[in-house]
Amino acid sequence: MSVVLDIATALCLIGGAAFIIIGGIGLIRLPDFFTRLHAAGCGETLGAWLVLLGLLFQSGWSLNSVKLIMIFVLLVLTGPTATHALAKSALHGGLKPKHLERD
Repeated sequence: MSVVLDIATALCLIGGAAFIIIGGIGLIRLPDFFTRLHAAGCGETLGAWLVLLGLLFQSGWSLNSVKLIMIFVLLVLTGPTATHALAKSALHGGLKPKHLERD
């Protein structure tokens, strides 16, 4: 059972790191604010969730797992909300998505 748990942990940590790195590359490579915001929001959220899941697998049932679950809930609530608030404030400030600039 321990080997299966270690493999699941490794897959979660590697997958989370990959999503975070891909989101960082998207911040550099994508053309406008909204596509960069999408890359950062999705990459950070899913990457952090996978890293926390991998850490949760290794912590077992203890006080540390309760803390990891609280961090997970905080990220679930704040990550997408912050991304939405940034996009809405950019639209309110007059910034248009690149595909709408031609109009």
